[in-house]
Order: sequence, then C-alpha cells, then structure tokens
Amino acid sequence: MAAIPISMTRAEPEEVEDGISRSSEASVRDVPAIVGANLRRLRKGQGFSLEKLAELSGVSRAMLGQIETAKSVPTVSLLWRVADALGVPVASLMATEREPSVVVIRRDNASVLVASDGQYATRSLAPVNRARSTGFFEVTFAPGHRERFQASAIGTHHNLAIARGRLLITVGDEPPVTLEEGDSIAFEASRPHAIENISASLVSAFLVVISSTG
Repeated sequence: MAAIPISMTRAEPEEVEDGISRSSEASVRDVPAIVGANLRRLRKGQGFSLEKLAELSGVSRAMLGQIETAKSVPTVSLLWRVADALGVPVASLMATEREPSVVVIRRDNASVLVASDGQYATRSLAPVNRARSTGFFEVTFAPGHRERFQASAIGTHHNLAIARGRLLITVGDEPPVTLEEGDSIAFEASRPHAIENISASLVSAFLVVISSTG
C-alpha cells in the first residue's frame, strides 16, 4: 500500500512573540482533538466498538480510548494501523476541511475492510470522512461463515437488507431470525449479535449504521 503523506497547513500567524507563532501553537494543540473526533466518528460510522477496533488494529482499547478523548497523541505508525483497520486513508484521521456537497464513490476507490480470514467483508458506500452519524455499507459473508459482533455504543442502530442469499441473525438473547433475499431487519447494535450465512453461496447485504450518540 502506497504511503499517503500527512500535511498540516498552517494559517498566517496572528501574533508572534520571541519568534514563536501563537496561532501555530494553537494549531498543534488542536491536533489531538481533531484526530480523536475523527477516530470516534469513523469508528462509530463503521459500527465498531472500541474492543472490535482494538482487535482489528492491534492497538489496545485503552490507547484507542485515550486517542478519542484527546488524552494521547498517536504516532504515525499507530495511525497507519488504526486507519488500515478502519479501511480509510490516514488523511481521514487528520481531516479538518469542509467537503463538497456532491461526492461520487467509484467501486475501485471505495474503502473495503476484509476480516475473519476473508470470510467477511464490508465496502463503504458513503464518504467515510464526512461529519455524520450514519454509515452505509455493502457487506458480504462467505458460505457457512458466522461473524460475531461485540456490542456497539448505546444508541447505535443497524438496518440490514439482504440483496442475495440467506442469513441467520441473532441479537442478544432474542430468538434467531432467518432473512431471505429481499428481507430486512432493524435492531439495536448496543447488544452483542451474530450474523451467519446459512446458504451455500456468498451472501450480499446492505447495512445502514445509525448512531444517535454523536
């Protein structure tokens, strides 16, 4: 994967004292907050708990929590690991600029996350670096694969629609539900849940993740 340069554009200093730009100092101090806010938004947009992201990235849950609350400044190496786990460019964790009102996402340029040794994959169908609390994904499950998900943050809701195949979905201690092609289900993702492909072919579905916790 080619390296993506990280650059921070500094504004013209408003005040200079003893050769030190006060506005530049403020910009540097803002970096932890910017990275933390972006990480929290992107993680929730993917529907990941801190535990799930820690598992995928190899970065401890405690460290991820410190980054999200701007209590720790991550290294570039750590940012790469987190961005790779989220399936986004590192620059997305540093983004501060306003975005255009119309964004086209080509299939070949979409962010894709492959997990469970290739048995489960998600492809983002919405701009991942937008400041919004809703995510939209295409998800695929290999034949016979069962993917377990830890509880997401309270207030997170999932809406899943089956495009092709059959899935068995278990949410918390609720009875399992079988979904056929064209069926959909809405549930609170703040409880552990599992999704299993009970067909003999690849299952494709569309997932909308909605977070009301900001």
